[in-house]
Amino acid sequence: MPILPKEDEIYPADLLQNQSLLGDEERKWYCIYTVSRREKDLARKLVNQKIGCYLPTVSKRYRSPAGRLRTSHVPLFNNYLFLYANDTERYASLTTNCISTVQEVTDGPQLVDDLRIIQTAISEGIALTPEARIQAGQRIRVRRGPFEGYEGHVIRREGKTRLLLSINFLEQGVSMELDEAVIDAI
Repeated sequence: MPILPKEDEIYPADLLQNQSLLGDEERKWYCIYTVSRREKDLARKLVNQKIGCYLPTVSKRYRSPAGRLRTSHVPLFNNYLFLYANDTERYASLTTNCISTVQEVTDGPQLVDDLRIIQTAISEGIALTPEARIQAGQRIRVRRGPFEGYEGHVIRREGKTRLLLSINFLEQGVSMELDEAVIDAI
């Protein structure tokens, strides 16, 4: 399957710079949590409907099984997209079947400032790496999978998305690796 070229990640192109657009009293910023791996699909649908949105993407290079070097463009924040819409546009976005939850942003100007910095870093080609919120020593709870409901402490970070977790029972400890996607900080 061919790798797709980079798509527009923001609509309209001057969304974060246009003060007259950002000053619209009817529109609000929303943080959209998408259904798994549907960020780009949602962004395409929003652009087709001419609804303001921003999906920051970064280039990721890897080798294919045949040994070829490939570049794909992946969302910087998995499952998240930023929507700037009025109530009618927000409702239209909900009809795309790509959205899991919608959270209204309470401090829109601060979000715009943060997104401008990210957009500038991406456009300058600066390598960005998403950082996890969970750190060594933090107490966590497993949210799904065979260990759902267990609680423990992160005892060591390994790599980008793998954690070593301590679960205590019978006054003894065990450790195991869990995917960061199935845990929540307590």
